[in-house]
Amino acid sequence: MSQWTSAVGAAQLARLLRSQSAADPAGGRRAPAYRALADGIRLLVHEGRIPVAARLPAEREMAAALGLSRTTVASAYEALRTEGFLESRRGAGSWTAVPAGSPLPTRGLDPLPPDAADTMIDLGCAALPAPEPWLTRSVEGALAELPPYAHTHGDYPAGLPDLRQVIADRYTGRGIPTMPEQIMVTTGAMGAVAATCHLFAGQGERVAVESPSYANVLQLMREAGARLVPVAMAEGLAGWDIPAWRQVLRDAAPRMAYVVADFHNPTGAVADEDQRRRLVAAARAAGTVLVVDETMADLRFDPVPEPPRPVAAFDPAGSTVVTVGSASKAFWAGMRIGWVRAAPEIIRSLVAARAYADLGSPVLEQLSVSWLMRTGGWDAAVELRRAQARDNRDALVAAVRRHLPDWEFEVPHGGLTLWTRTGGLSGSRIAEAGVPLGVRVPSGPRFGVDGAFEGYVRLPFTVGGALAETAAARLAAAAQRVAAGAPLVGDHTRTLVA
Repeated sequence: MSQWTSAVGAAQLARLLRSQSAADPAGGRRAPAYRALADGIRLLVHEGRIPVAARLPAEREMAAALGLSRTTVASAYEALRTEGFLESRRGAGSWTAVPAGSPLPTRGLDPLPPDAADTMIDLGCAALPAPEPWLTRSVEGALAELPPYAHTHGDYPAGLPDLRQVIADRYTGRGIPTMPEQIMVTTGAMGAVAATCHLFAGQGERVAVESPSYANVLQLMREAGARLVPVAMAEGLAGWDIPAWRQVLRDAAPRMAYVVADFHNPTGAVADEDQRRRLVAAARAAGTVLVVDETMADLRFDPVPEPPRPVAAFDPAGSTVVTVGSASKAFWAGMRIGWVRAAPEIIRSLVAARAYADLGSPVLEQLSVSWLMRTGGWDAAVELRRAQARDNRDALVAAVRRHLPDWEFEVPHGGLTLWTRTGGLSGSRIAEAGVPLGVRVPSGPRFGVDGAFEGYVRLPFTVGGALAETAAARLAAAAQRVAAGAPLVGDHTRTLVA
């Protein structure tokens, strides 16, 4: 069950149900009104549009909002209770639920060992091989610059001064004036998010997160003791649902919020400039620190007339927006260098707290990233990364459309992930069935707070060509097993984390 109980107003629920009907106007054979209402609410829960444990309107209020009889609403609620999607208590109302036994997310996503590549296509890790020759060149450049640092103690809790300067200069070049004092270098983006969580979201603090969101960050926050408050994404690739964010920021008053504005993981959505402006204003009004993950921001494949400005552009001083960046997605996951951009006083607090964590990031890797950014190697390597990921995206999309024509998705214009509806089948069951067939894929509930997104899987743009074709064929075979009700061996959904 979600750790924060929200309430869904009758008008809000009616709007969600109507938008759902507009997206599927035919609806097939016409069902009784109570059944259609129950199915609509169940689908909203499955897709995370309504959080688990959200209080639903009273029957009379819901009937008035939808123009239905109270008997119809009562019958729909009873059907949902019978199916396990609603719980009620006399005098306390009714709230959404997931049926007992549904798989709940309990861990993040772990990559398979590289030596498993011969027998398993791993679609669990959204990361690509290093863009050579730039990795080798950057390490050679770093080795040439290492000797002066080798004569020091090697601990730089805020990061190497040269790297802090070059990162600050890149932000300034994007239209956000930045000083080195506003930058802390971290051990990857996860180190950056962990540091901000430690500072702003201690045990029991509420943290608002997109629903769905990046699985590893959700697990990091759970283990830090944060109380996660899910906020549904807008439909398709349309970015954030700002009215939903305003409601959560007002009612839950979270200390911190975590969002991915550019090529959201897992959906691939991009928040437009107006959404960015309005979310920053809402966070500032609520006193919420907005942590913005930009790890996918460089991975835009398709040209657009004018991409939206960074979220930090609407809070240049960095008092409300804390920006997280990383070399892991744009360059190579093995380069464990990330960074935080924030107000100088926030950076000082983060650096002071680091003495109890990892002291600092590896000097050689920092020198490698600094060399890349100073010499133009970063931009050249990112261009290679974009081309590879774009080709993989196109190959994967074509293969899935051939082998799994009933799976639904919108093709993102960048990033590394394709968020896919699985044709009414359980994503968890497909993930389980895929392992013995030689393909590993993360199911939707991994990316939710409370067991939603059972009808989804996430497919990364990490395979292309013949390998993408094979992966799609194996997924189709797994889906056929699930559709046929074939018994599945083991419990790979929980023990082999994808």
